[in-house]
Amino acid sequence: MADDFCLMHDDELGYVPKPGFRGSGAGGWPVTIDADGLRSCGELPGAAEGPALLAVGNSYTFGEEVGDAETWPAQLQRLSGRPVLNGGVSGYGFDQIVLRAERLAARHAPSMVVAGFIADDIRRTEMRRVWGRDKPWFDFEDDRLALAGVPVPERRRRAPPWLRHRLDRVVIGLPASLQQLFGYHVRRHAAGQGLRIALHLIARLAQLGERHRCRVVLLGQYHPQVWLDRTFAAEQRRVTQLVLERARGAGLATVDTFPRFAIEPAAASFYGNTHLNGRGNAMVASLLAARLPDLS
Repeated sequence: MADDFCLMHDDELGYVPKPGFRGSGAGGWPVTIDADGLRSCGELPGAAEGPALLAVGNSYTFGEEVGDAETWPAQLQRLSGRPVLNGGVSGYGFDQIVLRAERLAARHAPSMVVAGFIADDIRRTEMRRVWGRDKPWFDFEDDRLALAGVPVPERRRRAPPWLRHRLDRVVIGLPASLQQLFGYHVRRHAAGQGLRIALHLIARLAQLGERHRCRVVLLGQYHPQVWLDRTFAAEQRRVTQLVLERARGAGLATVDTFPRFAIEPAAASFYGNTHLNGRGNAMVASLLAARLPDLS
């Protein structure tokens, strides 16, 4: 879900964090957005070791439900001693993640880009509106991706933020059919097309790495329902594995968080409501920190 509290409209991406924002999320967790529109990872305790790492992704990268210091990019910065830029944005589809990676890599010249995703991000590429916000999408032209829906129209939002937030909390609990009826999500593509789009977008991530001479890492993460529902887990794993396999075939590095969480007797305890808690993010950060030497 993409809460309004720290977001602003963007013609190319649909929405991005507000530069200079300082406040708190719905659960009271502190959120600080710097002048570049990146979530704060805090200050490095010592001198920076090497060029920055850029993290992009959805709410799992941004760090919904935890404070600035407990996101996995912030914890990775402390573990690695290397500056980490948190470019995650709540609610993004895989298409928006790739577009934001391209924008931020051109601006910050990182040594590595870590793109986190969950399987639902693939479904979001089928939409022209998610969480009540319009977004760009990709169409196919002669089996090639073509960006569409830009500039993204800015919708007038007449209700005050507190009321919109309450309404969002109601709508998000409704079945998908009702969400679409109310215009909360609006499809552009038929169900299943998102995977085809995402597999083509892997080539753009590979091109990004070549263009900026940086390592691109695809990070597979999982919704907490994966640890509670075997049928749900099987489908989420299937989609995630197909994307990671295509990434490896394109020469990208991959990190799948499933095996590490799966050995825990209560994997769901590493989550808050629907996102990782501080312990869960620490586990992701430690996985990445341990892999940094060979990923680099």
